[in-house]
Parts: sequence; C-alpha cells; structure tokens
Amino acid sequence: MQIVCIGGGPAGLYFGLLMKKLHPEHSIKVVERNRPYDTFGWGVVFSDATMVSMREWDPESAAEIEDAFNHWDDIEIWFKGTRQRTSGHGFVGIGRKKLLNILQKRCEALGVELIFETDVTSDLDFPDADLIIGSDGLNSRIRNHYPEVFQPDMITRPNRYIWLGTNKLFDAFTFDFRKSEHGWFQAHIYKFDDKTSTFIVETTEEAYLAHGLDKMDQDGSIAFCENLFSEVLDGAALMTNARHIRGSAWLNFNRLICGKWSHFNGNSHVVLMGDAAHTAHFAIGSGTKLAIDDAIELTRQFQIHGHSKDNIPAVLEAYEEIRRVDVARIQNAARNAMEWFEVVGRRYADTLEPEQFMYSMLTRSQRISHENLRLRDKTWLEGYERWFARKSGLAVGNDRCLPPMFTPYQLRDVTLVNRIVVSPMAMYSAENGVMNDFHIIHLGSRALGGAGLVFAEMTCVTPDARITPGCLGLWNEEQAAQWRRLVEFVHTNSAAKVGIQLGHAGRKGATKVAWEGIDQPVAKGEWPLISASAVPYLKNSQVPKAMDRADMDRVKADFIHATKLAITTGADWLELHCAHGYLLSSFLSPLTNLREDEYGGSHENRARYPLEIFRAMRAIWPEDKPMSVRLSCHDWTDGGNTPEDAAIFAGMFKDAGADLIDCSSGQVSKEEKPVYGRLFQTPFSDKIRNEIGIPTIAVGAISEADHANSIIAAGRADLCAVARPHLADPAWSLHEAAKIGLTSIAWPKQYLSGKVQYETNLARAAAAAPAK
Repeated sequence: MQIVCIGGGPAGLYFGLLMKKLHPEHSIKVVERNRPYDTFGWGVVFSDATMVSMREWDPESAAEIEDAFNHWDDIEIWFKGTRQRTSGHGFVGIGRKKLLNILQKRCEALGVELIFETDVTSDLDFPDADLIIGSDGLNSRIRNHYPEVFQPDMITRPNRYIWLGTNKLFDAFTFDFRKSEHGWFQAHIYKFDDKTSTFIVETTEEAYLAHGLDKMDQDGSIAFCENLFSEVLDGAALMTNARHIRGSAWLNFNRLICGKWSHFNGNSHVVLMGDAAHTAHFAIGSGTKLAIDDAIELTRQFQIHGHSKDNIPAVLEAYEEIRRVDVARIQNAARNAMEWFEVVGRRYADTLEPEQFMYSMLTRSQRISHENLRLRDKTWLEGYERWFARKSGLAVGNDRCLPPMFTPYQLRDVTLVNRIVVSPMAMYSAENGVMNDFHIIHLGSRALGGAGLVFAEMTCVTPDARITPGCLGLWNEEQAAQWRRLVEFVHTNSAAKVGIQLGHAGRKGATKVAWEGIDQPVAKGEWPLISASAVPYLKNSQVPKAMDRADMDRVKADFIHATKLAITTGADWLELHCAHGYLLSSFLSPLTNLREDEYGGSHENRARYPLEIFRAMRAIWPEDKPMSVRLSCHDWTDGGNTPEDAAIFAGMFKDAGADLIDCSSGQVSKEEKPVYGRLFQTPFSDKIRNEIGIPTIAVGAISEADHANSIIAAGRADLCAVARPHLADPAWSLHEAAKIGLTSIAWPKQYLSGKVQYETNLARAAAAAPAK
C-alpha cells in the first residue's frame, strides 16, 4: 500500500514505523511541517499500560523511550500553607522533543520516508495514496476539509493555561495552588528529563483578565508566574519555548470529539488519529497515550484483516468501533478532571480543609476510587480515614477506623448511624393510600439491613395527588396509624431513622402501576389533574388544569395537613418532593411552567409556590428534626433546567430553612436525553454542596461501598441514597461492609450466625482467588 501520514506527531510516526516493520513492502511517508528533529513542547506523561503495549509492538523503540523516562510514584500538593504527599501512583514522563526524536530515528532505520518543512493543505495533494492518516493535530486541515463527514464537535473550555518549563527538578508530580487578589491559580509540575520540569499554570478567565495577563507579553506572564509561585520554585526561573507565538502565550483548551473518523475522498481512504480526532485535557495527561493507542489499534486491525488496500474499509470500520469506546472512557475521565480544575477555586479551594481538598483532587477523574487509593498508599488513606472519622465526632485510635460511609452524620438533633440512605422507591402496593404489611416488611428489612436512613416512596397528600392508585398517602388517620407501626418497628429493631417524603403527582398522576404500563393513563377511575401549566406529560396523557390561586391554597393546606399527620408518626426526617416533573417540579422547570403571572418566568417566580409550600411545612415540622428538598438538578432537555438553575433553586430553599438538598435529575420531559454512567448524578450534588454551602444527598448508579466512600470522603455529598441495589439486597449496607473487610459493623442479634458465615465465605473466596 501507499501510505501517507500527514503530521509528524506521535500518532503518525508510531503508525508509520509499526506498519513498515510488520510489512516492509508498504511505501510509507510521514510529512511534517517543522524542520527535522525540531519539535515544540515540554514533557509528556505516559501510562504503564501504554508502555506495555509499546514493548509488545516495537521493543526497540520502547527500550530507548524507557531509557529516557523519568519515573515517579509520589503526588505532592501545596495548599494553604500545607504540603501533603501520597505515593504509589506510578507516572512516567519524557520530553516531547526526545520522544519524537526517538520515533523519527526509528522510522528512518525501518525505511519510513520522513519529509520535513512541508506544509500540507489537503489530502488531495496525494492522489496516489491508498491510505492517508490525518495526524495533523487539533487544527487538522485534513479534518477541517470535510466537516460534514467528520462532524467535529469542538468546545473551547473557559480556563486559561500557559505551558512553561523550569530547570528545577521535582521528585513528585507536584500541584501548587495559590490564591491571588483576583482568584486561584494552580501549577501542574513534573520532571521529564535530568535537567527540566514541565510547569503548567492554569487559572480562570476572570482571574486572567483581572491581572491583565491578556495584555502582557510572554516575559510579563513569566515574571507574574515566577512571583506567584516563588515558594515552590525556590529561586528557579521559568522558561518558554513558545517564542514562535506572538503576544500572550496563554491558551484555552479545546475539547474535540468527532462523529466519524474516516472518509473515502474518491482516490484515497482518509482516517483521523490523535488530536485530529479527539483531545483529552492535560489534567490526566492522556493526549499522547491516546495517539499511541490509536496507532497500535489501526495496525492491529491490518494484522487481523490483512495488509492490502482491499481490506482498508473493514479495517477502518473495526478501528473506529474499538477505539471510540476507549477514547470515550478516557475523555470522560479527562472531562471530570478538567472540570474539577475549572471550578477548583469557588467550589473546593475556598471551602475544603487541606486534607479533604487533597482527597478530592486525587479522585477528581473518578478513575481513582477509595479502595484504589488503599492499594496505592494504604498508610496515607488510613490516615485520611482517621481524620474524617474524627471530623464526624468519633474517638479514633491507631487501628483501622470506620470508612467514611459508616461514620455517623448529624443534622439538627437527628444523628444517623451511617451515611447510607434507602432511596424512596415506588412500590405501587398501597390500597387507598394505606401502608400494609408488604411495606412494613419491605422497609423494615432494609432498616435491619444496616442503612442509616430509610425513606418510603413519595407519599401523597391527597387522593388526587397520587401517581397511581397504588401509591402511599398521608391524608387520614388510618394511613398515619400504619406509618406509626413502621416507625415503631424500625426504631425498636434497628439503629435506622425513618424519613417521609411528601409530594403531589401533578400532571403525572392518574396513571397505571409500573408493571401495567409506566406513565400510561389509567383505563378507568381517573381523577382530574393539575399542574403549573396546561401541558400534558405524554401525548395521550390527560391535559392538566393550570392551577389558579384557589387551587394553590387548597394544595398548600393539603401539605400542611399531611405534615401535621407526619409529626404524629414519630418519623425522624421530612422531605418535600420538588423533582421528576411532579407538581412542584412543574413550577420550577421552564419546560412545564409557561405561566405569565407572578409564578412564571424568572427563577424567583418559578420557585415562588414551591417555596411557599416548603415554608408552611417547615414552620410546623419540629425544630429539632431535619427537612430536606428533592430537586431535579438537570432536565436533560434543551430549554430545561441545568445544574446552574438547580444551584439557584437550592440556594433559595437553603435561605427558606432547608437543611439538605436531595440531588436527583430528569423525568421532567419524555424528550430528555440523560448521559448515564457510574455516579452520573453525583456532580450535581458536588456543585450544590460546595458552591451553595448546603449538605446534599447523592443519588444515581451508586452500587458499592467503594462508590459511597469515594463520594463522601471527597465531600461531593454528605449522604448517599441507594435504590436498585437495595431492591436486590435488603442487607446491602451490611454486605458491603463485609466485602471491604469491615467486621466491626453490628448486625441484628438474630442474624449473628449469618454474619460469621458470610464473612468467612468472603475470606475463603478471596484466599482462593488467583493472584493478579
């Protein structure tokens, strides 16, 4: 085949040398705009997994690269006058110029033709090529020539950064956070050869402009950074190798995702690699890794399908299918890390203590979890667990202490034995709103299973407030009596507390129970619906009446009456449901609130009625007991509420006396397009907790102790609500404790023999597992 790689970065060079090595008959050219052995940039970071692959595919270049590597295990953070260090992280760094020089030399040895100082403007310049690799970087002319084909989605991120170097050598991957008069700056620092360290300085656009950095030349910016980071530099100077850039060398990161990676231009197959196809923020150092992995996978597919031009279409299809999954995983982690640094000042640096700030930073990408930290540096993690336990009010010795999810949590005068919540989950099993033996056994067993707080499903304040005929209610004494049975059972037989979540279905009412057709209108016996506006939930749903003031007064009285009944049950916690498109949520979302009066339009207007209900309930709910609010923190629909809107509403409820925000999302519109994934709703809790300054519950795809410990330890939430795992396992909390080797958690005395056997079986299984 005739192969042309446009762009002499890691992707093009490594693909060229691999293909020439494996099939010398190929004619391969790498065309680069710069001069021979002339490259820009400081150091790059590699992963151990990428090096394993490189040793497999080309041991010769891998050996030379490893000889030039600088390896370090430690991460050190300078923050608020402290220096904290943890080990076991295993990074390797190399100078970008050194890496490319090694790859260039290897290409020449194998017979790859390197063409320098040639500026390619189009793939059509090579009509005889069978395969053209567009490896010409972020501003790829090859990609930009076919925007309708490659469908590039590029977003310019808000932070500014400048890529510098220094001759001071650092023995750890070092992060230095400094607060100036206009905001926070952070430096990402790592050694990449025996003389030089990379020194990237990052800040917000606001701080960048406030300091006039946009008007400074490079020397001015360097002087500013040397002064700001003088302590960590300890007299060393900063350097730039970007003199080819005029004016300020501060940049914005561009996140790139392409809808398609390959194209046939009529003569040649064109495929994108590296930064031309996708970018990953430097916060996790994976740009070079992705480029190398692209080259390896494309080569692997030629090995599988055959090295002939007839096989190119099948090769490119398989390449893109496989790489897209891994790239998405890395980009998601990079996005998490990038967003952490973008908001680090207002969300974390100003609010968290140094110990928790470090934990938050270490787990920022969500690729490193609580137990993964234990594997990396057990001593550091156990020290942090002791710090967290002391902050939670526990007396702590030198032995292993309770991990974060099992520490107590106090709100007002209610103390939860741990931070796990049984999330409200609709059971659709009530008759006339009355709780029955099923509910007592269902909820009682979860309390016996070790959760700190047990919520029943949304409990409706009147018959016409129900979602389905099978929903719980709290509008009469018969219902309250059954609630008292539940509360008495839980309090007598477990350490758990009981929560009641009051709500009104609004336009989502009068539907069938889930297993008969979720959200579908009941076939008979429907009741009239009300909402903020006359907007039905489904096309075949009943059109609700837009509430007038008389309706509002009636519903407000219903919530007050239900709250008074809730007080008689002895429940420990009350929550107001303002999420998921139900009545009060319909006022908050612009998708469902089309009103033009004082209850529609602005945030203040849309929140006016939900806040009116909340204040009336809080006024009579016991002062010593907590009251929370459940919010949909993202409508996942164009024109709907975003996390920024949710934060505004959370602040309003906080000012009205809410103790905690229960952070959910979605279910407001059937047009929603949620982005699911592990812990996918935790960022909403993180934002509200640390920007608004109110405790939160995190919900959504939390399925194991490692998840809950990571969330709580990092300060992304105070409590974790677990739903479906609790349906599958009533004793989820007790079992998760045993799985992480925590045998000190008490089980009900009736179940003690089962505890011993369960823990013994886990120990046997661990001992029998093959070593990794």
